[in-house]
Amino acid sequence: MDKFKKIMHAIVYIFAVVGFVLVCGYGAIRLGWTKTSGIIDTQRETFVKDIKDIHESKPAWTESEEWRIFSQAIIKDKKDLEKASLLSGVPARLIVAQLVAEQLRLFYTQRELFKTVFAPLKLLGNQSQFSWGVAGLKQETAQNIEANLKDIASPFYLGKSHESLLDFKTSDTDQERFARIVNGDSRFYSYLYVGLYLKQIITQWQKAGFDISDRPEILSTLYNIGFEHSKPSGDPKVGGSALTIDGELKSFGGLAGEFYYSDELVGVFPR
Repeated sequence: MDKFKKIMHAIVYIFAVVGFVLVCGYGAIRLGWTKTSGIIDTQRETFVKDIKDIHESKPAWTESEEWRIFSQAIIKDKKDLEKASLLSGVPARLIVAQLVAEQLRLFYTQRELFKTVFAPLKLLGNQSQFSWGVAGLKQETAQNIEANLKDIASPFYLGKSHESLLDFKTSDTDQERFARIVNGDSRFYSYLYVGLYLKQIITQWQKAGFDISDRPEILSTLYNIGFEHSKPSGDPKVGGSALTIDGELKSFGGLAGEFYYSDELVGVFPR
């Protein structure tokens, strides 16, 4: 009997600890503690003027093992990316640009996982805690993308043709959303959410009189910092989370833009 009581007490303690961790995690997200520090990428404020330099000199990170693994893994998803591109209305290369910044950030911060899992299996990092899927989507961001598809009064509304793209098949929308974004067999929904986010931002800015559809570095910055920080203006800045890639400090938007304007994977995902 004493042994049984000890076992029951142990189970109760385990559940209590798990519950505490989950509550702390939820609180950390709501309070913004999981957000990385951001920077304005002053070296990228004249980004468009420097496109020629990007073409003529390969960025150093394109010579890394991390980039080699990423490029091999992302090519496998070409069909899913092209489908997400077609449905969302943004180039597949623009979707991939967000993956470049998110995945290289993950590869360089999760060194042990990269060495033991991502590199040997040539896999993309699929997150399932504070951020979800291969594109690092937050639950709140995914919910906002879905809501914007339905809200005709929203500045992010894309029109009737897009309204049903993320409709759910079950009544448990939270579980279905999580399952399709972190699906290890198909990254299609992750790519579709990213594409729709970018299209919604483009639409918001166009409605305000500013066209940034040809500014991948700005769109990537806005992808990284979220809907609430998307303020249309005539002088947008490149920036976002600070990333240390192969010892060099970059911004999320700057790194994504470097990829987009480079010749890397341009035969697979053209500009």
